[in-house]
Amino acid sequence: MSRVLLSHGAGGREMAELIRRVFLASYGPPGFTGDDSAALALEAGPLAFTTDSFVVDPIFFPGGDIGRLAVAGTVNDLLTAAARPLALSASFILEEGLPLSTLTEIATSMAETARESGVAIVTGDTKVVPRGSADQIFITTSGVGQIVRPGVSGAGLRPGDRLILTGSIGDHGMAVLLAREGLLAGEDIVSDAAPLTEIVLRLLESGCELHAMRDPTRGGIAAVLNEMARQSGVCVEIEESLVPVKPGVAAACEALGLDVFQVANEGKMLIAVPAREAEAALALVRQCRYGEQAQLIGEVKSAPAGRVQLLTRLGTTRFLAPPSGELLPRIC
Repeated sequence: MSRVLLSHGAGGREMAELIRRVFLASYGPPGFTGDDSAALALEAGPLAFTTDSFVVDPIFFPGGDIGRLAVAGTVNDLLTAAARPLALSASFILEEGLPLSTLTEIATSMAETARESGVAIVTGDTKVVPRGSADQIFITTSGVGQIVRPGVSGAGLRPGDRLILTGSIGDHGMAVLLAREGLLAGEDIVSDAAPLTEIVLRLLESGCELHAMRDPTRGGIAAVLNEMARQSGVCVEIEESLVPVKPGVAAACEALGLDVFQVANEGKMLIAVPAREAEAALALVRQCRYGEQAQLIGEVKSAPAGRVQLLTRLGTTRFLAPPSGELLPRIC
C-alpha cells in the first residue's frame, strides 16, 4: 500500500495502520495510549491556547514544507503570548491518492520541527476525502503553552518603546510564490519558516521587560504593525533603511510590483521593549539561532494614534497602510 485510500479515514483497521506507520513512527509521544484525548500533566498557572490551519501551495518549497510550517507557525503564535510551548495537536485532511511517502516526509518534518521547538505533538485526527475534493493535504495544528510573563500583548505598546525585528522580511511569501509559479531558477530565495523558541525564552529568562510580541505572517509587517498600533492606541514609526531585506527578495518584489512590507514571514518576530532595554535585548537576540540579523527598526510615539509611519530612504515620511485584498493566496 503506497497511497492514501478513503479507508484510511474510515476509523477501521486501515486507519489504525496509517497512524502506526506514519504518525506514531514519526512523532508518537511516549506513553501513547490511543485514547481520544491526550492527558497532560501541566503546572498550575495561566495557559495560552491557539489554533491555525495550513493550506500552502506547493506543499514543499525552498526552505520548508507544510509540516514544518504548521508546527513552527503554531509554536510562534504561543510565543507571542510570552508562553512556553508545551503540546500540540495535529489534524490532517488528506486527498485520496496522496503518496504515503509524501505523508511520511511531512510527518517527519513535523517531528524534527517539534523537537527543535521543545514541544510534543500529543494528539490529532485524520480524515480522507475523495480525489479532487482537496489539494493533497491540509493540516490544522493547535497548541497549548505555559504563560511565563503575563500581560505581553499586541495592546502593550507604550510611547518610547523600541521595536526589534529579528531578521529580514518577505522571505517566506516570495519563496512560496516563486516556487508555485516556477520562477525560482537561479534565485537564492528560501522560506524563513522556523520556530523562534530560543529567542523568546532567552529574552524571558533574562528578565528583560517585554511589552508586545507579534509574528508578522500574512500581510507582513505592515499588517502586524497597524494591528498593534490600533490595539495600543499609539503611533508606530519605523525607518525603511533599518528594515533588513535580502537583495533577491527586494528584486523579486520590485519585478512583481509587490510591497515587501506586506509580504508574509514565517520565522520572524517583532518585539517591543522599553528604550532602556533595547540594546541589551538586541544583543541577546543576535546570539540566538534565527536572530543573527536582528535590527532595531523604529520606536513607538503617542500620536497620531493607531497609525504607522515609515521614514523613507528619501528622507520623507508616509503612512504605512495595512494590506487590502488577497495579495498572495495559499502561502500558509
